[in-house]
Amino acid sequence: MSTYGITIKNASEGKRITLACEHSGGVIYIVPSDSSWVCSKENIGAHAISGFFKDLTSIENTQIAALMQKWGLYYRTLDVIE
Repeated sequence: MSTYGITIKNASEGKRITLACEHSGGVIYIVPSDSSWVCSKENIGAHAISGFFKDLTSIENTQIAALMQKWGLYYRTLDVIE
């Protein structure tokens, strides 16, 4: 893979997020689900990822907290802007 960074592309059913650096990489696929029906197709990626991290960080589990800290990932919900 020659392109590094984070790339977000529209897919037929949602979004595809490609993550790549010199040491690792992967793809996150975001597709419509029971929890994403409220959001527009354009914003399904933001809705799914923010909802996932909100739910994940609300789980009181030391393994999840340690794993997020290991990778330097922290999440804070924001007020909804209308």
